[in-house]
Amino acid sequence: MKAVLIQKSRIVLSERSFYEIVMWQLPEPVPGSAHPYKYRLALVVEGTCVLRYDNERGKGDHRYIEGREEQIEFTGLRDLLRAFKADMERIIS
Repeated sequence: MKAVLIQKSRIVLSERSFYEIVMWQLPEPVPGSAHPYKYRLALVVEGTCVLRYDNERGKGDHRYIEGREEQIEFTGLRDLLRAFKADMERIIS
């Protein structure tokens, strides 16, 4: 199996902000993760990424929020999207 793109989208929220979602299903997990997905979810405000969820090679599942990096527990793509959107709403409201 080759990598399969699940979703790639950019949603404009306003003239000064947008978010991107990129998710792939892989034939095997990225080192540091226990699941077969590669993802990047990012909120950009005024040209600065203020929130990002990803599973960078060797780091596993984590998020960058309020200037710090935190490990997260991956329990599925739906849960990941829900958590990202909840954090995003807190930041932009």
